Amino acid sequence: MAAGLLLSGCANNPKDPTAGWTPEKIYSEARDEVNAGAWDKAIGYYEKLEGRAAGTVLAQQAQIDKAYAQFKTGNKIQALATLDRFIRLHPTSPALDYALFLKGVVNFNDNLGMFSFLTRQDLSERDQKAAKDSYESFLELTTRFPDSKYSADARQRMTHVVNSLAAYEVHVARYYAKRGAHVAAINRAQQAIIDFEGVPAIEEALAILVKSYDAMGMTLLRDDALRVLTQNYPQSVYLPGNSPSGTKGWWRLW
Repeated sequence: MAAGLLLSGCANNPKDPTAGWTPEKIYSEARDEVNAGAWDKAIGYYEKLEGRAAGTVLAQQAQIDKAYAQFKTGNKIQALATLDRFIRLHPTSPALDYALFLKGVVNFNDNLGMFSFLTRQDLSERDQKAAKDSYESFLELTTRFPDSKYSADARQRMTHVVNSLAAYEVHVARYYAKRGAHVAAINRAQQAIIDFEGVPAIEEALAILVKSYDAMGMTLLRDDALRVLTQNYPQSVYLPGNSPSGTKGWWRLW
């Protein structure tokens, strides 16, 4: 009976097709699956390779490639965990710049909070953590590896992230202003101006300050904000005479 149970157990264990393969063959098969778009199968091969070739450059490459495959399957959490582990275990790896870049890209493509103006979700409920994490990864890359082939792309993405974060703050400020929460609107608009100097969204942030101060009867602060808006954006559609109606500024019509 014992012998029968043992044989039955062996029969239920599937044979590992990679048992006799070299690390190079496993990596080649993984690449073939990647080229075929079979990301899950590729991840399985990369995981086997990490164990078989532990401590080698090929194992490091497998770990990086696995993170990318996880990203392509939409599993952001696993991809980031794999990249964080790689960065922690291989601080001197020649592929460290790519790991930082890929970490930034994974968060960059997490649209929860970014491009929020394309959806109807309440802007005050959105979280910009992914965008901020993306920026931090790109910043570390460009600071530590300014000559990396990934740095130029990272700098462009950083600019986009900053503009997105500023636009988010202004969207939230507008949300509050439309609902009469003028103190909250002022706070968010001022925060955008302080944190994101020189970005396009600052023009609207100033207009929100003008509108909110006006609604609260704070004429001195309103006029000061209007002066700054006029000096920095003389052609702004938010200024009196520049709006489509040609009469009142947008902030008075809102």
